[in-house]
Amino acid sequence: MSSNWGKNIRLSIFGESHGAGIGAVLDGLPPGIKLDMEKITAYMARRAPGRNAMSTARSEADLPEIQSGLLNGHTTGTPLCAVIRNTDTRSKDYDNVQALARPSHADYTGFVRYEGWNDIRGGGHFSGRLTAPLVFAGAVAAQALEAQGITVGARIAAIHGVEDSPLNPAAVTARQLTELAAKYFPVLDEAKGKRMREEIEAARMELDSVGGVVECCAVGLPAGIGSPMFDGVENSIASLLFGVPAVRGLEFGEGFAAARLRGSNHNDPMFMKDGQVRCQTNRHGGILGGITSGMPLVLRVAFKPTASIAQVQQTVDYKQNRDAEIEIHGRHDPCIVPRAVVCVEACVALAILDCGLEGGNPHGFDYTAR
Repeated sequence: MSSNWGKNIRLSIFGESHGAGIGAVLDGLPPGIKLDMEKITAYMARRAPGRNAMSTARSEADLPEIQSGLLNGHTTGTPLCAVIRNTDTRSKDYDNVQALARPSHADYTGFVRYEGWNDIRGGGHFSGRLTAPLVFAGAVAAQALEAQGITVGARIAAIHGVEDSPLNPAAVTARQLTELAAKYFPVLDEAKGKRMREEIEAARMELDSVGGVVECCAVGLPAGIGSPMFDGVENSIASLLFGVPAVRGLEFGEGFAAARLRGSNHNDPMFMKDGQVRCQTNRHGGILGGITSGMPLVLRVAFKPTASIAQVQQTVDYKQNRDAEIEIHGRHDPCIVPRAVVCVEACVALAILDCGLEGGNPHGFDYTAR
């Protein structure tokens, strides 16, 4: 099924943007994991809409209502289900686009795939609104990883060509990632962050939008997690990240820049430190052969500009088979990147947890001695 994911942890996401609610079911969680609901709420608030001019004016509390799988603050081992109510829908904004394909949206493809029965309001099940339950699942996974000494964090690496200062991929620390998570606009260089916000505001004033890049890291990962070929850590992370609307590209370590290097420049020299194998550099991004190396996991995700813009655009009426113009109304982000940071974190945390629970791997996660 298209909205189900996972091998050891099985995630199912349900709902539509303008339906009564959305939610997630997580099956396969080890029993006895302590969950702090205040931390989960704070984690989800980083994605929630309606916080300032850089975000959609739609206001949703995004408070998860736990239906099952949690007792006295600990997972029970049975399916963990959470429902998030939709409380600020405005479906009339979509009355004029019932048959007009919004450019770069899934309106037309959804219409074809589901023979016209798809819910177009707010994008329906294709909406970025569905990342809220995904972030809930990631918040749970992040707390499970904390018990293993693993920290996942992300930042805005670039917006519309304005790049943040570089992060040393071989020396990322949990403290750095925690400090970034505490920022509303998570960048290393505040001056660069100000320029990014100016780019977003300029696009908003011109009824337009911009995209950008999110960089995510995980530290504390032991070597030996993952498997070769089709069960690699990259495979698992990628399969989740491309479920996030607007993701257009993904790279690990040096990524595409590696194609411009010689092997002597790209290879990471190795050495021993305190009885552990380490690398002087981290161009491989913490994964070799689909398996974690013990170095920080580093990846970058490219996001396209928000598809919904208020300018008049050329499109088609796919019910009457004719050319048309469209002017999109409603409430939309001029840039989704700031809210997407925690979505990337959530996907990476959940994928790492899934890989770490692989049976038969002596380097996987052990939750039996809590």
